[in-house]
Formats: sequence, structure tokens, C-alpha cells
Amino acid sequence: MNRWTIYVLALGVFLTATSELVVAGILRVIANDLNISIAFAGQLITAYSLAFAIGTPLFVSLTSRIGRRKVLIGALAAFILGCLASFWSRDISTLIMARILLGVSSGVYIVVALGAASRIVPPDQLGRAISTIVLGFSSAMIMGVPIGIAITNWWNWQAIFILLGLFSLLITFVIYRLLPEIDGDEPISFRQQFKVLGSVVIVSGLFLTFFRESGNSVLFTYLTPFMQDILHIRASSISIVMLVLGLFGAIGTRLGGYGIDRWGASRIIACCTIVHAAVLALLPLFAESMIIGLVLISLMVVSMFMAGPATQTYFIQQAPQSSNLILSINTSIVNLGLAVGAGAGGAMIEVNSTVMYNPWMASIVVALALVAAYMSFSMGKKRVVALQKRKTSL
Repeated sequence: MNRWTIYVLALGVFLTATSELVVAGILRVIANDLNISIAFAGQLITAYSLAFAIGTPLFVSLTSRIGRRKVLIGALAAFILGCLASFWSRDISTLIMARILLGVSSGVYIVVALGAASRIVPPDQLGRAISTIVLGFSSAMIMGVPIGIAITNWWNWQAIFILLGLFSLLITFVIYRLLPEIDGDEPISFRQQFKVLGSVVIVSGLFLTFFRESGNSVLFTYLTPFMQDILHIRASSISIVMLVLGLFGAIGTRLGGYGIDRWGASRIIACCTIVHAAVLALLPLFAESMIIGLVLISLMVVSMFMAGPATQTYFIQQAPQSSNLILSINTSIVNLGLAVGAGAGGAMIEVNSTVMYNPWMASIVVALALVAAYMSFSMGKKRVVALQKRKTSL
């Protein structure tokens, strides 16, 4: 039962993630339909990201003591309302409000789904459970976005949201019937929950997320021009390359889950971050070879997606009583890192008039993530030793 429940939760993540990612692929269509500029339409992405980053920790904290099934159903109910509002939107202001509702509900659903998954599987299967949930997100990039674009071409962009709403309604029903009752967090005050943010282990772990996602964004935001201008890949082949990279990402997510259960989250994070930084450093040196460049990018994607579930698992293990709060803050840090990295990467291109050197900048930033990881792991070990000594003395 646990396995199928995890898959259902992952399907919910797939739907909510598709609502976020698909807009970038149909931005021009929305702009033309609403008679607004592309730049103005881009605020739909900004509104979603800000709502996700700010609203998720707040609502996760407010609902921390409520049963997990109720919160998941409530989040999906709000998501369905956001889909309906998007479907009926005929002006940009209404659509932005719908995006805010979608951003908050999606963030709450993803965080609570991760926490619920960790509670219904044995400890030795935690990594695989988390990787399955994360796979729902990466699958949205592989299948959700192309399907959304195809639906837009067949019908219209509003049809995407009515279909997302209908499928979400089905997932809500299945969760109601299939997911067992899972209690909310223990009755810990907000002050005590937020006290965990004073832990060096957690804070340095959040810096790990920030630097890694910033480094990712420095290159990934501009990956298409890098492949076209530097690796000389034809524009007509980009979509196929991106699909293949998405498949490598899905493979990386699954490998990360198995690796966590076999070797531990911290080892997977460390190894993947080292590989990630090294590949970025090597990428400009092999710019003349399209094959080597694509192999390096594929290796980078695998390492990125392996590290994702490992980081989520690491936070759950380090702060079990406040895991929902930490996971929600971590998702906010991810969005912040992506924004900062995109800005830094753009500035790098302005200075050099080429995207060639963005991987080197990204490598330096990811190396900072490795430093943050070392600090978190070291302090975590010291804390374990101190607890063992305290138990021995008692």
C-alpha cells in the first residue's frame, strides 16, 4: 500500500509542478491572447515564485498540527480553485491572482507530500520514497511542459488548467481513500519550531541549497544559448536534447534514492556536488567538441538530480520534529537561489558578451555549496557525538 500511496502523492506533485513550469513554454501565447507584452506576461512567473517562496513556509507552519491527509486535500482543493480561476481568467490581474493561489497551494502540497512520504515508509526506504516524490517534479519538465504546449496548440492555453484541475480532483479522491491517517507534527510552539533555524547544521545546509541552486541557475537559465552558440547545436535539435536531458534527470533522481538508502544522504550530497563543480569547470575547456560537451552536461544533470532527494532526506533526518518547516524554507531557498543565479548569469553574459564563461562562475558557486555541506556534516557529527556522550553519562 505504501508504494502505491507514494506514487499517488508523486502524481500530485507532477500536476502542481506542471502548473508552474508550463507557463514559461506558452508565455507568448498568453501575452498575445491578453494583449500584453512578453515582459508583462513574465510577471506570471514572478507572482508564482514569490507566492511559493513566501506563502509555503507560512502556511506549512500554520497547518503543522493538522493531520497530513487533511492538509494535502486542502492544498489540492486550493490548487483546483487556482486552476479554475486560471481557466476563467480574461485579464492579467485575475490571472496573476490565480497564479498566487497556485503558487501557495503547490508549495504546501509538495512539502507536506515529502513529509507524509517519510512517515509511511520504513527508514531504510526513505531515500527511495523521497526520490519518487521528487521524480514527480522532474517528470513535469520531461512530459508535463511538452504536453501543455501541445494542448495549447490543439485547443487553447486555458484548457491546460481545466485538465490539471480535473486530474487533481481525481488525485484528491484517491488520496482521501488511499492515504492512511497521519498525525500532524507534535504540539511544539512556533518559537521552538523556528529555534531549529539557529542550528549551524540546518543553516549551513540551507546555504548548501542556496549555493547549489544559484550555481545551477547561472548556467541552466542560459543553457539553450550555450548549446547553440558554444556547442553549435542546431535550434531544431534543442527540444530533443532537452528531452534527453530530462530523462537523464529522471534517472538521476531514481539513482539518488537508491544511493541514499545504501550509502546515506550526506555521502550522496558530497559526491554529487564534487562531480557537479568539476563538470562545470571542465565544460568551457571542451567547448569545441559538441559530443564531449553534451556528455559533460548530461553528467551534470544526473548529479544535480541525484543531490535533490538526498538534500530533502538530509533535512528530514536532521530535524525530524520540524521537518515540514525546514523543507518549506528549503523550497523557498531553492526559488531564491534560482533567481539570484539567473541574475548573476545574465550579468556575466553582459560583461563577457558570451555565455562561454558562465560554467566557470557556476563552478565557483557550486564549490561554495560543497564548503557549506562540509560545515553542516561536520557539525552534525559533533552533535551526534555530544548526544552519545550525554546518554553515556546518564
